[in-house]
Amino acid sequence: MVTKANLLSYRLLIADIASHTKDDDSDQHVEFASGNVTLITTKESWEQKLEEARKDGKIVLANFSAVWCGPCKVIAPYYCEMSEKYTSIMFLLVDVDELTDFSTSWDIKATPTFFFLKDGQEIDKLVGANKPELEKKLVAIADSAPPQNKQQSLV
Repeated sequence: MVTKANLLSYRLLIADIASHTKDDDSDQHVEFASGNVTLITTKESWEQKLEEARKDGKIVLANFSAVWCGPCKVIAPYYCEMSEKYTSIMFLLVDVDELTDFSTSWDIKATPTFFFLKDGQEIDKLVGANKPELEKKLVAIADSAPPQNKQQSLV
């Protein structure tokens, strides 16, 4: 039996869910590429960054993301924060809607998808906005990376 109290509780629950959905949705601007994150806009810029990483001996972490994706919005600030913490890793961002064919060539089935690359080859992958798992993988890779030279020798 539906009572007025139950109906009111149900309406309040719906209103609460709706308000949280609105707060978490696209009404708020999220910065996807700040800190040390490089936004990849062309296949050529992707190749340039991979070559730069090869020369510098850096691991690449590529985030295939979309601006409309809720989980992508949630993890974007964290990804940018991690880019400042783990400077021995090159952080890249690929918008799957801007580079559709390129993203398809990476067999992206869900966003966000993170690829860890060494010398342009995949060494690890994470699908989803799982902060603890992403940091676990970052720590493991950062710990295994050789120390970086702060400056190139001029000799």
